[in-house]
Formats: sequence, C-alpha cells, structure tokens
Amino acid sequence: MVHARRTVSGRSSRTGSRDRHGRGIRASVTGPRLPLLHTRANIFEATVAATAEYLKDLWPAELADVRVEIAAVPSSESGSRRIRRWLVVPRERRIILYRLPIERLARLHRNDDLHRRMMVESCVFRAVAELLGKDPWDLAPERFRHF
Repeated sequence: MVHARRTVSGRSSRTGSRDRHGRGIRASVTGPRLPLLHTRANIFEATVAATAEYLKDLWPAELADVRVEIAAVPSSESGSRRIRRWLVVPRERRIILYRLPIERLARLHRNDDLHRRMMVESCVFRAVAELLGKDPWDLAPERFRHF
C-alpha cells in the first residue's frame, strides 16, 4: 500500500529539517555559544590526516599516490593472536590504521591529549616507514617520537 505524502506550501512534510509546531528549526545540542563537541574518533581522524599531509609534504614523490584510511578494528581473518594497529598493502599503495587498537592498547606514561596525539602520530610514521621500507627516524628525524 502506497501512502501519499502531505505537502505544505509545495514542500514535502518529511524533509530533513525540523520545524515542529512552528517553533523554528532546532539548534545544535551545544547551543550557539559553546563549541561543537569533539569525539575521540574525530580527533583521531584529524591527527591522522595532519600527520599524513605532513609526511606527504616531506616525501612528495614517494607518497603521491598513497591512500591512508581509518577503520575501527582489524578483520578477524588473520590467524595471528597479535592485534594489528595498522595494515600496509604495498601493491595498492594503501595504509589502513585501526583506531580502537591504537587508542586502547597504548601504554602511555601520561594519558593526556598531547601524549595520545603523539601515539597516533608515531603509528602513522611507523606505517608509512613500513610502506617505504625505511626507518621511521629517517622520515622526519626531528618530529618522530616512538612510544
């Protein structure tokens, strides 16, 4: 059975915006004066993107066609009991970073924003170094920090 949609002034009543009972469109949860919420996933993605761009600027020829992707967890296809933090696929010039293992298996001596960011950066450095067959220290000696 097909239901007809009611339209109000030429617009469908089931649009993405909400104007319930003439009260206006809903505002964001944080309100107009507070900053938007930043989730761990958003911060992780921003850190990976910034680090990958930094390395692509340093090594433009070697990393021009490399794709850096983010996944939540590795697939359970590998028979190893070791949990991967990243996967490098050289044939496809692709790096997949696994967010949850990187975040949750980190043994940081200080668990704050700076040290978590440094941990993510070091994983990106190590994954890119694995792809290029180099030592992570050779990519950017003044920036790489190993945790």
